Amino acid sequence: MGKMDFIGKPSSAAGGWGALKSVGKRLLESGAPLSNAKALLKTNQPDGFDCPGCAWGDPEHGSSFEFCENGVKAVSWEATEARVAPEFFAANKVSALSQWSDYELEKQGRLTNPLRYDRSSDRYVRVSWDDAFREIGTILRGLDSPDRAEFYTSGRASNEAAFLYQLMVRLYGTNNFPDCSNMCHEASGVGLKASIGVGKGTVLLEDFEKTDAIFVIGQNPGTNHPRMLGDLRRAAIRGARIAVFNPIKEKGLQRFSDPQDKLEMITGGNTKIATNYYQPRQGGDMAAIRGISKVVFSADEAARAAGQPAIIDYDFLTDHAVEFEAYRAAVDATNWETILDQSGLTREAIEEAASIYMNASSVIATWAMGVTQHKHSVAIVREITNLMLLRGNVGRPGAGLCPVRGHSNVQGDRTVGIDEKAPPALLDALEKEFGVMMPRNRGHNTVEAISAMLDGKAQSFIALGGNFLRATPDSPLIIEAFKKQKLTVNIATKLNHSHLVPGETSFILPCLGRTEIDRNSAGLPQIVTVEDSMSMVHGSGGINEPASPELRSEVAIIAGIAEATLGSDLVNWNALADDYDLIRDMIERVIPGFHEFNERVRVPRGFHLRNAAAEREWHTPEKKAVFFTGPLPEMTEHQAALSKEGLFVLQTFRSHDQYNTTIYGLDDRYRGVYGERQVIFMNPKDMETLGAHAKQRVDVIGEYGDGVERIAKDFRLVPYDIPQGSVCGYYPELNVLVPLHSYGEGSFTPTSKSVLVSVRLRGEAAAA
Repeated sequence: MGKMDFIGKPSSAAGGWGALKSVGKRLLESGAPLSNAKALLKTNQPDGFDCPGCAWGDPEHGSSFEFCENGVKAVSWEATEARVAPEFFAANKVSALSQWSDYELEKQGRLTNPLRYDRSSDRYVRVSWDDAFREIGTILRGLDSPDRAEFYTSGRASNEAAFLYQLMVRLYGTNNFPDCSNMCHEASGVGLKASIGVGKGTVLLEDFEKTDAIFVIGQNPGTNHPRMLGDLRRAAIRGARIAVFNPIKEKGLQRFSDPQDKLEMITGGNTKIATNYYQPRQGGDMAAIRGISKVVFSADEAARAAGQPAIIDYDFLTDHAVEFEAYRAAVDATNWETILDQSGLTREAIEEAASIYMNASSVIATWAMGVTQHKHSVAIVREITNLMLLRGNVGRPGAGLCPVRGHSNVQGDRTVGIDEKAPPALLDALEKEFGVMMPRNRGHNTVEAISAMLDGKAQSFIALGGNFLRATPDSPLIIEAFKKQKLTVNIATKLNHSHLVPGETSFILPCLGRTEIDRNSAGLPQIVTVEDSMSMVHGSGGINEPASPELRSEVAIIAGIAEATLGSDLVNWNALADDYDLIRDMIERVIPGFHEFNERVRVPRGFHLRNAAAEREWHTPEKKAVFFTGPLPEMTEHQAALSKEGLFVLQTFRSHDQYNTTIYGLDDRYRGVYGERQVIFMNPKDMETLGAHAKQRVDVIGEYGDGVERIAKDFRLVPYDIPQGSVCGYYPELNVLVPLHSYGEGSFTPTSKSVLVSVRLRGEAAAA
């Protein structure tokens, strides 16, 4: 298929033979197909490693194949035979590499040696670990305030690495913890904590086997966490209703062919996933959910007036909730005209969804970044929680709230202390453990850290994994921010664009991957742990030999920086790096729920961290679940776009060949796009109005109104089934259009799902 024919036929269903072909292709591309195939059999197994991809839970009784297509991509990506040795940098200047695509950079393979940027030659050169640690420590100690440094964390870090990282940073004297959760599920944590007292989901994987209905909101499991499709498929087969709310028709939520189902594979069959598919306008989920609540209230009043049983669970509300009457008043005050205008749905569709909810004895609500990356995202999360509380769908089997996290340990990192809003109980426990005062001032989140770097208030940036430059909004500003730093340090497995904008002094410190054996000084393998979206804590031990003898574990690298910066009088960093059991003993003493940590994590499938709300114990100031009683937004971005000719609402998302900022390939077979990433999906009627055709090239222009020029140049239009006035495309290419200072109220999460843009035609249509 040539580049001019980049639009092809999308897959008829998610999974199936397309997934198996992709698996084979990725294994061959890794250069070690047999060893990587063997590694896959240890993925998400009790005696293996936790998949470095998504945070979907593992079943209590797992099979031999607890991996998905994207898990294969993640394992093959990490376990590639390709290497980026010092010779690579001798042949390539950093300024030249900065022009390479994300795909081409990471395709070069695994980093093998610690590196320091040499400005005179514009190249990274080899450096010893000791010299790197010594210079990093000297610069950090030389800052006039610990708050001048920013410490970023990716969700790929283990609990042990994250705990040691937060300990080092707090002993250094700051709570500056910009991390990846600030850019994805921060709204879930803030909203759930306000509503139910715990910032995590309340369900177990087993609840999907017992539920009568599942509301899937702003989520695309087929690409982002494909193993979830297996649980949705099994729920659909046994008759559970699955109501999907997503502006975009996603293949995985329509039909799924399970590669492990022999009959479906032989016959080419598949299973329908969504029993009902609703396409609200972007940012219209809150209005849709409030509309469902409005129908529930009306039906409940009618039922009681007719002498029938109440639909709302008043016994539950009396015992376990407050502000119910205030919420009822807020719903009554919300008119249908506003609900329909903001949601973009018909009243009949909302009534149909309400019927699914009311006729189900147990309901699960699950969501992802389609909910959390809006200006009013916290309110959306709380509105979803309101709906679930109405019929007591929290804290009982087959029911509950299920935010599905992205990276494999993003939830665990927050649990063990990566939090710029340092919980007082955590600081108290750390002070008791180490006998010193911890910093109490609020630190920087991601947006605040970038602002501090731009303003010169922050002068050093250390990243524990991730690709900060490409994951964050307003890409040109991040480049400017990095260039202003006295020190940039990137702990990483592969080369990425964040490494190619060096500060005054810059290091790349290569670390072990999740699939690799992590040996201590005695040559004994060590395990780390992660926490999934269901609050299950798993052990993880790699099985592959390290990509280079020079690699160190994330824990060892953190310990080396800490030793050079803080010394070892208070903490024996080297001892902790040599025996992770000691770190887990420390976590057990400091973090609630980790009793007998070392013993329980060595039990197959690990253990569950208690969730008080799942047991109807509410850690809110009121000691009960709290209804959100605010109004709908005065105006959504979609309404703002409709108010002015030529405006659209853009949302960014992943292609099927990527995970976060990691690009595995250039195809998106679920959406029928091949060999191209610079695409904009648009409703055909909008294309007709523009006078454009399929494959028309366009520039996309940000319309935030702050005087900053934001343009994504030379993208192709792709006709797609999305609401009129909506457009979408891939990040990180479109992050240039996301304004740094457009973020969620109460969450600071960039509004990557609701960006106002216009579209300018290029080429023959523009000339005409």
